[in-house]
Amino acid sequence: MDLRVIRYLIEIVDSGGFAKASERVHITQPALSKAIQQLEHELEVTLLERGKRGTRVKLTPSGELVYRHGQTLLANKQALLNELAAQRGLTSGQLTLGLAPLGSAELFAPVIAKYRDTYPKIEMELLVRGSVEQKEALIKGEIELATGIIALNKEFEGILVRDEPMVVILPKHHVLASEKSLRLEQISEEPQIMFEPGFSLHSMVLDSCEQAGFTPKNITRISQAEFGIALVAAGAGNMLLPKMIAERHRVAGVVSVPLIGSDLRWKMSLFWRKEQALSFAAKAMIEMIKQTSPV
Repeated sequence: MDLRVIRYLIEIVDSGGFAKASERVHITQPALSKAIQQLEHELEVTLLERGKRGTRVKLTPSGELVYRHGQTLLANKQALLNELAAQRGLTSGQLTLGLAPLGSAELFAPVIAKYRDTYPKIEMELLVRGSVEQKEALIKGEIELATGIIALNKEFEGILVRDEPMVVILPKHHVLASEKSLRLEQISEEPQIMFEPGFSLHSMVLDSCEQAGFTPKNITRISQAEFGIALVAAGAGNMLLPKMIAERHRVAGVVSVPLIGSDLRWKMSLFWRKEQALSFAAKAMIEMIKQTSPV
């Protein structure tokens, strides 16, 4: 059913006839009459009681039904167009963003603050989740955008936000603390402070250690970078961290030594499902992160 013809019917009734309606909708009377006849044929009903020329057009009972529902359809169409226009102008809308536990404060808090200032009428929901939970939430449609360490593939696409080298965090008086750089093999016998398995960095470190020919020993699992560094300062072991995170949470009693000889790097991305139709609010966030990202 063509909403344009529904509008023609409403104009004919409201105008009292075909002559005035044709002027309002800017088509000829024969074309207008033909459009109504085609609508009647499609619906298999008569919509108008056609009297003598010059008399006011009247609706049949079926015509009254189509007229009433037609008004609702046209009003809903206009409401839809108005909401879409509002979203394009970002004067309304909602954005649900999943944030990685590690690095979000450093990388995304300033962008989120700028976004809120630029688009104050967009409702935002921020959910901190691990990498596995982020992917599941995207697939279920619980979030629209996510941040984290991910290999972009057929299912997800995104943009790289930060590519950071890794450093080894050691107690200040450790025998290796004065080295200019370290290889993974040099800390193979050391107790390790590592993130919990829900963090992408957990599996990344384990994989890199395997490639270097060893499995970390005496692992202490943590969920917060600052607590891990505090454990290093207390002598509980060493820890591998992105350079940016290590600098953010630096404390007295520890040193950061660059890691070399490994492909291990911390690559934070903003990502989303490939087949997902993104909202205007999400597209605006993507553009803002592109503009502010140093990568």
